[in-house]
Amino acid sequence: MGFFKKINKGLKKTRDSMAGAINAALYGKNEVDDEFYEDLEEILVMADVGVNTATEIVERLKDSVFKKNLHRVKDVQKEIRNIVADLLSGGEEIDMITVPSVILVIGVNGVGKTTSIGKMAAMFKEEGKKVILGAADTFRAAAIDQLEIWADRAGVDIVKHKEGADPAAVVFDTISAGKARNADIIICDTAGRLHNKKNLMEELAKIYRVIDRQLPYADREILLVLDATTGQNAVNQAKEFKEVAEITGIILTKLDGTAKGGVVLSIKNDLKVPVKFIGVGEGIDDLRPFNPAAFADGLFEEDKDEE
Repeated sequence: MGFFKKINKGLKKTRDSMAGAINAALYGKNEVDDEFYEDLEEILVMADVGVNTATEIVERLKDSVFKKNLHRVKDVQKEIRNIVADLLSGGEEIDMITVPSVILVIGVNGVGKTTSIGKMAAMFKEEGKKVILGAADTFRAAAIDQLEIWADRAGVDIVKHKEGADPAAVVFDTISAGKARNADIIICDTAGRLHNKKNLMEELAKIYRVIDRQLPYADREILLVLDATTGQNAVNQAKEFKEVAEITGIILTKLDGTAKGGVVLSIKNDLKVPVKFIGVGEGIDDLRPFNPAAFADGLFEEDKDEE
């Protein structure tokens, strides 16, 4: 299945809910009016786009309709899609140039953190990169075992300690192994115990110091994993994590299981944190680098394949 086909399929529930409602609001209209703009804002809020972002989309659409003299429903639909793509653009690139580069992954239990790391490792390996995983989420029961299963599945190396070990020590040993084995990318699973922010902040600070000492010039990403099915709760989670971690991007999982895909817009526009990857299925190849234009197409267009 092609890249765009997977995204379109993964966004089906959101598209049916959001785009379907927008099309219904436009049905039978010769031109857009105030009633449509009110309906559009309500539809966007219901899709978990967020009030601020929904208002901005509507205001930008009003401006475009006036300046471009848009009358046809088809042109208005296209303009909404263009506005969404524009709002989502910027910062989504993963620039892993140094050898090795480091990715730290954080997120609370149940969001798909370990699964996302395994899928990311498989993706990078498929690109020809040598990947090593570090099992630094040492306090969650079975986290190490789960990551080891994914390492085997992806065909990459893993460094682990016993449950309850110092996460920074695991990161240190993973970096040492990465250097010795000429790894291109080091991905470390780190904790997400958000209920104790002080401990989490101290733990991450210690990990940062290890990376600063061992790989001072390495490219570094700190990615937060969020569950799309939780809608605005995911946005609130991201706000809390931003208080304790230098988040550079978001991995948004389970988009295929929700009609709340509009939460991507809220995360990017309200929190100013770019989405780097999206999960659109259960398969090992169903974690995809985020593409704003493809995502906007998937929100509004019927399934298509571009293999």
